[in-house]
Amino acid sequence: MSTLAVRKVKNATATAAVTACFLIAMVPLAWLLWTVISKGWRQVASASWWTQTQRSKTPGDPGGGMLHALVGTLEQVALCTAISVPIALCVGIYLVEYGRGAFARVTTFMVDILTGIPSIVAALFIYALFISTFHQVRSGWLVSLALVILMVPVIVRTTEEMLKLVPDELREASYALGVPKWKTIVHVVLPTAFTGLVTGVVLGIARVAGETAPLLILVGYAQAINFDMFNGFMGSLPGMMYDQTSAGAGANPVPTDRLWGAALTLIVLIALLNVAARFVAKFFAPKTV
Repeated sequence: MSTLAVRKVKNATATAAVTACFLIAMVPLAWLLWTVISKGWRQVASASWWTQTQRSKTPGDPGGGMLHALVGTLEQVALCTAISVPIALCVGIYLVEYGRGAFARVTTFMVDILTGIPSIVAALFIYALFISTFHQVRSGWLVSLALVILMVPVIVRTTEEMLKLVPDELREASYALGVPKWKTIVHVVLPTAFTGLVTGVVLGIARVAGETAPLLILVGYAQAINFDMFNGFMGSLPGMMYDQTSAGAGANPVPTDRLWGAALTLIVLIALLNVAARFVAKFFAPKTV
């Protein structure tokens, strides 16, 4: 068999193996999506689901919606994102553009550790620091702080990879024109990597939006809307799912429907964020001529 024929066989074998692995990986994903959509679409398709709360509703009372949970989730994730993104971007920029020596190695090591920390450990750390030590009350902003610990390493890693993909020729051309390094980073490197940076932020949001452990430890679940993140219990989509499970989901059809509806709503929320991020990244991406 000729060398060309051997290469064709190897290429066909590799292509078949990769395709088979892709299809195998898609099976559980498609199964999951079909299960959630088939069981939750009736709730999501109802107008009251988006405009009402569960205030004064018992586990057996039909009706109501998840507006309180959606508001709580958006508040907590928004505060978490506002804190995490500047920190993570600065750390990623430092590691790629400035990081040399022992301090950079220690920073990379700490980011690696944070990447593998379970959400319950982050929640217990915030609980020990703010509630046990500083005697704060359980509230939504503490949940956001716990989510920051989980979100930062995701964005840092994505930022590093995206900045490394920027060709060094662009940096060198800017330096050759006498542009300072910080201006090169702001006006050349970051705009070039903007699409990837936005993707990293969305991945970070997807990482934390469905976390339950910080909600159980740091704030109680409320069936009504609470706009004050520093006082009182708050609703959230993961908290609503846990609450409906405790209320008899699986045995009682009413909390079961709410459980699947909340799960589908969370998936829809993440999907919408991904679509919005793609539009933003496309709009602000550097134009080529």
